Amino acid sequence: MADRHSKALHPYIPELQKLLRKGEIGRREFLRTATVLGVSAGAAYAMAGTGAVKRAQAATEEPKFGGNLRCSMNVKEITDPATYDWSEKGNVARHVIEPLVRISHENIAEPYLAERWEASEDLKTWTFYLRKGVKWSNGDDFTADDVIYNFNRWLDPKTGSSNQGRFNSMTTTVDTGKKDDDGKPVMSTVAAEGVLEKVDDHTVRFNLVIPDLSLPESMADYPALIVHRRFEEEGGDFAKNPVGTGPFALTDFAVGEKAVFAKRDAPWWGGDVYLDQITYIDHGDDMAAQLAALASDQVDCNYRTSIEQVETHRAIPNLTVYDTLTAQCGVARMRVTEKPFDNKLLRQAIQACVDNEEVLRIVYQGRGAVGEDHHVAPIHPEYADLPRLKQDYDLAKKLLAEAGYPDGIKLTIDCVANPTWEQNACKALREMCLPAGIDIAINVMPGGTYWDRWMSTPFGFTSWTHRALGTQVLNLAYRSGVAWNETDYSNPEFDKLLDKAGGILDPEQRKVVMADIEKILQDDAIISQSSWRSVFITANDRVKNIYVQPAEEHHYNKVWMS
Repeated sequence: MADRHSKALHPYIPELQKLLRKGEIGRREFLRTATVLGVSAGAAYAMAGTGAVKRAQAATEEPKFGGNLRCSMNVKEITDPATYDWSEKGNVARHVIEPLVRISHENIAEPYLAERWEASEDLKTWTFYLRKGVKWSNGDDFTADDVIYNFNRWLDPKTGSSNQGRFNSMTTTVDTGKKDDDGKPVMSTVAAEGVLEKVDDHTVRFNLVIPDLSLPESMADYPALIVHRRFEEEGGDFAKNPVGTGPFALTDFAVGEKAVFAKRDAPWWGGDVYLDQITYIDHGDDMAAQLAALASDQVDCNYRTSIEQVETHRAIPNLTVYDTLTAQCGVARMRVTEKPFDNKLLRQAIQACVDNEEVLRIVYQGRGAVGEDHHVAPIHPEYADLPRLKQDYDLAKKLLAEAGYPDGIKLTIDCVANPTWEQNACKALREMCLPAGIDIAINVMPGGTYWDRWMSTPFGFTSWTHRALGTQVLNLAYRSGVAWNETDYSNPEFDKLLDKAGGILDPEQRKVVMADIEKILQDDAIISQSSWRSVFITANDRVKNIYVQPAEEHHYNKVWMS
């Protein structure tokens, strides 16, 4: 299949086609890898022998202009996109500022502010070609300077951005010249020299320290939204100065209340935008209030429908519940540098008490997939199928005694009050651990309180959103020293294998390495991760072309109202 950029096709593409023809990889893995390596979406679908999937609504109805889409969702502070730690923050900002790459509803990376990209054979040199003619809302041109500015901010440890973990392939560790309390050198992770290269005004080259197959997907995550190159110079507060390249302007904003957007008068680079306005209304964590708002026609859709309310929503006339299986999950994680969780035998004893399949049934009505305590999901292309973990109380008691607690132990796990499924997961964990002598008290706290201490609590239950690749979340959550490493886990062998997996193109070969990575995490027992969640939204039937994106991103630029 010819592509207008075919001269730049990655040399691995023919081998990828061969694997697809032989049935050694599936269609989705072919599409994901081909597009990541720079093949256009249209060409990738043609290579796979299928046309691009079109949603039925889009194929059968003529879009209409106008209307105000009202969505029930928590409205959180949105000061600095580089430090966003909630999907809801990204959803508010995404209508104004945009990413270089976007993950589709099919979990495939697609060009956005970056028109296309190319990768070297060794995956260490990536060239991104930016869209020309894109304008910021202040009239400036969108250029490579904006991209370089954002990456410099993200990779600066002073910013405190989780993007430093996402883009670890661009960083190096240096000695700060300081000593800790034990007299050991204090190290810092910084951008490697020469990693960011401005080729011209619309071309940026990334010269990576290590190969990274997940680079385009990482550019699609919600803390990687691109702000204007004078963001800090002009105050560093997005809520007060929402300059963007997107089709909407933020016109009214109040934390905990609302966020209102109006379609910009200037043309958007992505073509027609149908809605005149988007309004987010914050109903807090009150699911009953959200349900009432949908039923009484006060809102048109919501951010998330809880598992407990799915059937109730389905029973209401003129409402449709949409769902998709994701790599979203909750982890009961132990901070391995805090007593008593620095004791691996204790962690393994907790792990041995849990029946993951039963937890999925109890907590999520079986709607999802069984977890395996390693945070890599079956829908991730590099997922390796390991033998299922089994509940074993004899083993749990033996490990507990060897850990120094023959008469049992009392522990406390912190979790948020809402959503309910998180409390239920902690209750299931408590009930399953009791027979072995592990008595876990559940400390339920408001979300704000929990998230103020989620990085420091010795034992906590944390919800994680979807990432397109398993390597992405492992880089974010378990690599040594990264900003979101809530377990304080540090394993050089794990880091080394993760680097290796990020540089392997062949899906089957990558799975071999991922099997070792998953086994390390299982054996070190730093998390009890029982399930993967399907997620749900509800929308009035007048809302057209809406769908559930796996990370719950709101792609409303092509939504319309009938």
